[in-house]
Amino acid sequence: MAGLVVLTLAGCERGADGKAAPGADAGPPTVSTVVVEAATVPRTLDLPGRLASTRVAEVRAQVAGIIRERAFEEGSLVRKGDVLFRIDAAVYRAEVDAKAAALARAEATKVQAQRQSERTETLLERQAASAAQQDIAVAALRQAEADVASARAQLARARIDLDYATVRAPIAGRIGRALVTEGALVSQGEATKLALIQQVDPIFADFNAPADDLGRLGERASGKEGTEVHLVLPDGSLHADAGRLLFTDVSVDPGTGQVFLRATFPNPEVALLPGTYVRVRIAQGTLPGAVVVPAQAIQRSSAGVAQVYVVGDDRTVALRPVRAGALTDAGWIVEDGLKAGETIVVEGFQRLRSGMAVNPSPWHPARMAAASAKP
Repeated sequence: MAGLVVLTLAGCERGADGKAAPGADAGPPTVSTVVVEAATVPRTLDLPGRLASTRVAEVRAQVAGIIRERAFEEGSLVRKGDVLFRIDAAVYRAEVDAKAAALARAEATKVQAQRQSERTETLLERQAASAAQQDIAVAALRQAEADVASARAQLARARIDLDYATVRAPIAGRIGRALVTEGALVSQGEATKLALIQQVDPIFADFNAPADDLGRLGERASGKEGTEVHLVLPDGSLHADAGRLLFTDVSVDPGTGQVFLRATFPNPEVALLPGTYVRVRIAQGTLPGAVVVPAQAIQRSSAGVAQVYVVGDDRTVALRPVRAGALTDAGWIVEDGLKAGETIVVEGFQRLRSGMAVNPSPWHPARMAAASAKP
């Protein structure tokens, strides 16, 4: 349990008439302070990343023709097999009819060849026909059978082309804007792109981690150890559903010393969109004996160094650099520069400088939150 000794803000002393008491300006400034204590806090690792679709399908024309109809609403969710576009199919219907007629003709020729072969075989048994005549009849039958198979295959191909004239969704997902309109000429030779479908439930989060953390993260990605993975959205809020690590890459980027990782998250409401910048928060157990300070106690120098004002036993303050770790719900974890039992300034340090005497006053975060909530 986080141990923060809570103290309250205090203003300048004033008399009963509301005026500043004599000599008040000459006294040390009043500051709000806390005494830090060791606490056990969750250990987390926040890594920057971007969201990516689990599957992406470019809808393209597989036959040439004029677009007659767009059968979907842009930006909507589509199911696999839903009709998206209809291409003018008159030519392909005529081709199916022609191939069906060719198949019928080939089948009629096969029937005639079959009967001729049977008659020749009977005559050969009666010695009324020669073996050569039988060979010719059998060959004609085999050719007729091949012609039937070829005609049947051509009819199947014509039917496939006719079916391709109706463009369907290859996967389920959210479809974007239409890239062609009714009346446009599309061609299978140019592989005209008609639309883009992205599957976003579930959705991937791609991010990089230092190679030093690969051992622990690799165990979690392989399922050897349970872990919680959460998304921190751009506004700082957490995505409602926890995710899981899928895999880590097999090589380290020599330029950055980092390794690629991927996690998956449920997205039933399609609240997460591909390309969004997020932070992936990975739970790594707990950190015992951590020094946690309120977030507003940490200041940053012009060089970006984290600093806090520490109140000494003589009530003078000193500006001390610290090494800040992760930001938790309780505040910043200070990894180096502070120890339990020291008193730090939380509010009122705007006019402080090192060596200045101060009047410490307890800080009450609950009272401040209630005051800020009033209209």
